[in-house]
Parts: sequence; C-alpha cells; structure tokens
Amino acid sequence: MNTMNKIQTYEDLIAWQKAHQFALSTYITTKAFPKEELFGLTSQLRRAAVSVSSNIVEGFNRKSNKEKLRFYDIAEASCEEAHYQLLLAQDLGYPNTEALRNYSREVKRILGGLMKSFS
Repeated sequence: MNTMNKIQTYEDLIAWQKAHQFALSTYITTKAFPKEELFGLTSQLRRAAVSVSSNIVEGFNRKSNKEKLRFYDIAEASCEEAHYQLLLAQDLGYPNTEALRNYSREVKRILGGLMKSFS
C-alpha cells in the first residue's frame, strides 16, 4: 500500500490479500489429496478458492456500490462453498484441511467487513 494508505488497486485490499493466500494454500493442500480426487473434490475446491479472490477483483473494478456488492457477495458464497468442501475433505481424512477451514472463516469475516463498508 502507498504511504497515504489509499486503496489504489485490488491488491491493496486486505480481503483480496487474504483470499489470494487462501487460494495458494488450497493449491498446496490439495496436492496431498488422493489422485482419484483430481477431477472431483480437488478441482471443485480449487475452483471455489480461486473464485473468492477473482470475484473480489471483479467487484473492485465495478463502478457502482451495488455492482461491487454483488461480486463481493459471490466471493463470500464461494468462500462458504470451499469451507464445506474442506469439511468433506476433513471427514474423508485428507491432510491439513482443518487449518485451511479456519482460514476460510477468516477470509469470510474480512470479506464481510469489506461488504459492510459499501452498504
């Protein structure tokens, strides 16, 4: 962020920074999933995680607050989808999913704060 703490790009948003880290962590975690999950849970979870940060980017670049909120809402829903998929992975005994589930909750909380700033 620049010295004036002004948000210039989506990369300055804490919500995007956390969502980006969540996506990266999701890719790392899902590398340990069984190979038979590659086109199933691994793919679904990765898409949901990437959707969070991608929709924050798209929302950031919208002109009206209503449009911004629509994309941030989609990001929040994708975060919840990933949270469930991580619960499923955890229940199936796949490694390192609990910490990632907690991280998804943090992302959702921060995203909720961003959304409140526009309503």
